[in-house]
Amino acid sequence: MANPATYRPKPGEIPQTPGVYRFSDEQGRVIYVGKAVNLRSRLNSYFSSVGSLHSRTQTMLRTAARVEWTTVRNEVEALQLEFTWIKQFQPRFNIKYRDDKSYPWAAVTWSQEYPRVFVGRGVKRKGNRYFGPYAQAWAIRETIDSLLGVFPMRSCTDGTFRDAERAGRPCLLGHIGKCDAPCVGKINAQDHRALVSNVCDFLAGRTSTLAKTLEAEMQDASQALEFERAATLRDKLAALVSVSERNAVVFDDGTDADVVAIADDPLEVAVTVFHVRAGRVRGQRSWVADRQDDTDLAGLLETFLIQLYADLEAETELTDAIPPLILVPQLPKSKAVLTELLSQQRGTQVAFRVPQRGDKRAILEMVAKNASEVLALHKMRRASDLSTRSRALDEIKAALNLADAPLRIECFDISHLQGSDVVASMVVFEDGLSKKSQYRRFVLKQQESNDVAAIHEVILRRFTRLLEDQGVGAGQERLLIDPTTGAPLKFAYAPQLVVVDGGAPQVSAAQAALTKLGLDIPLCGLAKRLEEVWVPGEEFPVIFSRSSEGLFLLQRVRDEAHRFAITHHRSRRSKTMLESVLDQVSGLGEVRRKALLKHFSSVKKLRQASVDDVAQVPGIGAQLAATIVSALAESTPGSAINMATGEVIDAQPDS
Repeated sequence: MANPATYRPKPGEIPQTPGVYRFSDEQGRVIYVGKAVNLRSRLNSYFSSVGSLHSRTQTMLRTAARVEWTTVRNEVEALQLEFTWIKQFQPRFNIKYRDDKSYPWAAVTWSQEYPRVFVGRGVKRKGNRYFGPYAQAWAIRETIDSLLGVFPMRSCTDGTFRDAERAGRPCLLGHIGKCDAPCVGKINAQDHRALVSNVCDFLAGRTSTLAKTLEAEMQDASQALEFERAATLRDKLAALVSVSERNAVVFDDGTDADVVAIADDPLEVAVTVFHVRAGRVRGQRSWVADRQDDTDLAGLLETFLIQLYADLEAETELTDAIPPLILVPQLPKSKAVLTELLSQQRGTQVAFRVPQRGDKRAILEMVAKNASEVLALHKMRRASDLSTRSRALDEIKAALNLADAPLRIECFDISHLQGSDVVASMVVFEDGLSKKSQYRRFVLKQQESNDVAAIHEVILRRFTRLLEDQGVGAGQERLLIDPTTGAPLKFAYAPQLVVVDGGAPQVSAAQAALTKLGLDIPLCGLAKRLEEVWVPGEEFPVIFSRSSEGLFLLQRVRDEAHRFAITHHRSRRSKTMLESVLDQVSGLGEVRRKALLKHFSSVKKLRQASVDDVAQVPGIGAQLAATIVSALAESTPGSAINMATGEVIDAQPDS
């Protein structure tokens, strides 16, 4: 690898103007493209302190052999040139958003004399007009099938069209009224193209205009006493309205907008977009990408939006029409510049907005949920692949110098709230997959904010139980199965790798516990900040590649332990809060408190209950129930009792 100092530009060579720069390797391949408002300041940040940069950036600098730049007049031109170069060179160190699956689109062969409509996927061709993408192929096929009853344009293949033309007989669609049969001259090219235009208008979201046109024609036919034609138009109007209503209405005011949400973790990012036209969801699409660096949410949004909107020729007609409103969870980093760029492409003003309440906030939350599900599904598919799991275990074995691949991994995490209700979790992964039947929870004896001591305690307790179950301490032979039940003993299997959530201090505490018990089990810790892997006795951490399957597996194990610990802690804290609130209610004895705890299980559920709900608990009468509800209302700041219903209501304003 090259030393960045060998190709660093001389002082004063780099201009202090906006521009775009690119790093190239020894073969001249462009490996990274970026933009800057001040080229000198941005490029100097790469070379002034290489060691402080992200590991991925350090790898890029050592892979590169030279850096070049092009100056532009303003930041808008820099954005445009950056995107052009990214599309041209496909640099491997830039984030690449790729579809999480192949989405179907509707296409109209506009360049043909008699255009046809069909549903397809994959590469798009010139001369066609595309609409979508759509989430489900069957949904758009049903929509087109219904549309053909209203606007009977051609939908057959070129071969079927030629066969019918030679035979002088239309196909089945012509006989059942879903095609006006241009193949046999029942409609001329001009009238057929008018039908095609109506279909295109509908697919592009302009349904209200079509409905008004059909309604006007129906009224004209009725006034002219053409009742059969009026009835036909009435049926077409009803069918058009029915097809339109299949798309979910999300904005009552008929807003055109794109709603963008991101779900990310330290290794990957998923983006989901809902295309809303005339208040209805007309299409949706998701992308996933590997994270290349520690770019924040605003930076990720900017890179994604550039890729989504800048190349208009490559996108479908739905996304070509940049909407006047783009809803995002956070404003992009260069909001003003991006707004100007998109406004130039649209021809009118484009606005970014972070919705705070109402239907726009609700749809953003729905899109965010979809993005989270896309990321979770991507990780599940990645984790379930046998070859990927094998590669991950081999990478961990090589990086940590293990004797064997860690087929059984146990991970421990601590959870508490300022030292109260300290709990720990143990999760088990075998052959790269979680084994939830062997998860364990611990309530720790030490109740203070000391993660290091907590890790020492839980490791000591877990592996003391291992020795007990195996019978080593009593001099008995190895015992893994309960002779009474025939079931495996809870802690009888030793892992090939122990993982703790934390850095060097937590690893040292865990190693001290293992040493005290005389056990030699491989151990490592995974720190959240930079995803560093710490091993006992080493001054520096082990750095995995950001695209490493081994790091992905360790991260998934750590995150699962964290989730399991948090769930346990919240459950215990809720019960503790409920007990403390009930202790303050006069006339409520231990037996009735236990009955309430068993019935409601949490403060949240009890606070949501009315007087009648509480009175249904055995041993709780109406008067005592009212006392309990009143006590809960007093313990909740800003709450009160609805005297009509007996419910606890929150008097604080919604945030």
